[in-house]
Amino acid sequence: MSDRDQATPGEDRQWWYCLRHSRPEQGPGCPGKYRLGPYPDEATAAAALNIAAERNEAWDEQEGD
Repeated sequence: MSDRDQATPGEDRQWWYCLRHSRPEQGPGCPGKYRLGPYPDEATAAAALNIAAERNEAWDEQEGD
């Protein structure tokens, strides 16, 4: 059984950022190991790499305290 076969109810409307294809995708797509998310909309999914970078920076700052 693949990651695609294990979709949860409502998952087909969620947005993800696909690391393999470098673009947002909705619903079942590439396996979870290649995706970031879920996100509420396409625009937020498109900004996934920026969101991750901002979070990493904030965590790095916390570790320095």
